[in-house]
Amino acid sequence: MKILVTGAAGFIGYHLVKTLIEDNHDVIGLDNINDYYSTNLKFDRLNELGIYKDSAKDFLSLNGSTLFQNFKFIRMNLEDRENLPKLFKNQKFDVVCNLAAQAGVRYSIENPETYIDSNIVGFLNILECCRNQNIKKLVYASSSSVYGDNKKIPFKETDNTDNPISLYAASKKSNELMAHIYSHLFKLNTIGLRFFTVYGSWGRPDMAYYLFVDAITNDKAIKVFNNGELSRDFTHVDDIVIGVKSVLLTDSSTKKGNELYNIGNNKPVVLTKFIETIEKYLGKKSIKKMLPMQDGDVKKTCASISKITKDYNFQNNVSLDEGIKEFINWFKVYHKV
Repeated sequence: MKILVTGAAGFIGYHLVKTLIEDNHDVIGLDNINDYYSTNLKFDRLNELGIYKDSAKDFLSLNGSTLFQNFKFIRMNLEDRENLPKLFKNQKFDVVCNLAAQAGVRYSIENPETYIDSNIVGFLNILECCRNQNIKKLVYASSSSVYGDNKKIPFKETDNTDNPISLYAASKKSNELMAHIYSHLFKLNTIGLRFFTVYGSWGRPDMAYYLFVDAITNDKAIKVFNNGELSRDFTHVDDIVIGVKSVLLTDSSTKKGNELYNIGNNKPVVLTKFIETIEKYLGKKSIKKMLPMQDGDVKKTCASISKITKDYNFQNNVSLDEGIKEFINWFKVYHKV
């Protein structure tokens, strides 16, 4: 198939693109390579895919990979109402996977405009392009944050999501509502995936696990919020990508509706245990700075994955120990420590 993956220089996007091109699909990756976190890391991910910085840094230039004949990359903003439709019209994609978004819960409190531009305006542009070019299927990233501070465990797709506690969460909830409308009005097949705390190699340096490993390695204190009384459904990126691929590539030509699925581990880990696992594989104890709960944060996440397991035979294969060990090995090589 010919597939568009937005957010291709991002954490999950990079891993998804890599496996799709290794499976011989024709893939075009799109990313605006913004500076929310290190652009060097984003360019390094693209470099692994055969897209060098000199070609990737220019906007609106479609460049072929030096490693994979079936991969091309273009730097573009989702909210570009002139050029995104042109890309769709010229490339005639079979399916689209929209992973591009302004990420981060806490950042949304300080920079709300960025979330509206990318996550709302940009997503509307994607929906319009899919509608106008008769795309067979749109798979898009939602988030576990839509559940807000849900007390009912595990979180099910049928649970109420009307009380998000961050603008990031509200933007993801908006995406789900927008996709629902386009499915209803235009018979567009849309599938939203609610990701639960994804971690792994080539990950985001603003995420807790990355910050912890970096701080411990450099003998700095780690910030432990709510005195460590938090738990997260940590899900390794390899498992996430298997789930995304299953949804993306399974023939659902007979479906014209909107579906939502959790992709998580269904095994929440208390933050203190998570830190202990990092310490074990680093061979080093952490210096902890205990802090109160942060605005926009939730105390616990846990995904019910029965729906995606039933419909796509999804299962998790990577244990927390395996995942943390893999990330630390990558971290040491990438940062030369």
